[in-house]
Amino acid sequence: MTLEEQLIVRSGGSCELCKSKNALSVYSLPPERKQQVECCIHICEKCQQQIEKREELAPGHWTCLRETMWSDVPPVQIQSWRLLNRLKNESWASEALEIYYLDDELLETAKASGDHLETSTDTFHRDCNGVILQAGDSVTLIKSLDVKGSQINAKIGTVVKNIRLVSDNNEQIEGKIEGQQIVILTKFVRKAG
Repeated sequence: MTLEEQLIVRSGGSCELCKSKNALSVYSLPPERKQQVECCIHICEKCQQQIEKREELAPGHWTCLRETMWSDVPPVQIQSWRLLNRLKNESWASEALEIYYLDDELLETAKASGDHLETSTDTFHRDCNGVILQAGDSVTLIKSLDVKGSQINAKIGTVVKNIRLVSDNNEQIEGKIEGQQIVILTKFVRKAG
């Protein structure tokens, strides 16, 4: 039996975190990411996007953790603990953590990725309307900008394709205008179509 088939049997064909039956896939828990049934969970696309920080954590989606945390499947327990810690600013998550117990070995594994140290207020690159930007997106300038150190004046409405996110500053992106790579403040762009 393949890994995915084993996880389908274990999960009953549902997301092991939120119980959704849509767009399920195998998720290997960091930091090791072993492709073994004892290191993986079967989750839906929405859960995976939020776990991997490609989408903002939606606290309402994760209230399911109050039930999931009691799973007898170790990787589900570990991921539940990590998510509850990221959501600890929510009263229900904080209360759940107070009564949650993981044995020492599972707790050590859960802490190994460091993922639990980040909170639901993780920062994202956002455009002027608050829409989350991803690497590779196209954006439109909402203001004409003079590019420092060059003669270029980027006009309002200019589309910048295939942007890159500045990793240490969520208020900046990089993109090419007239063939020149520049840094642009996110407050001056709107995600294109």
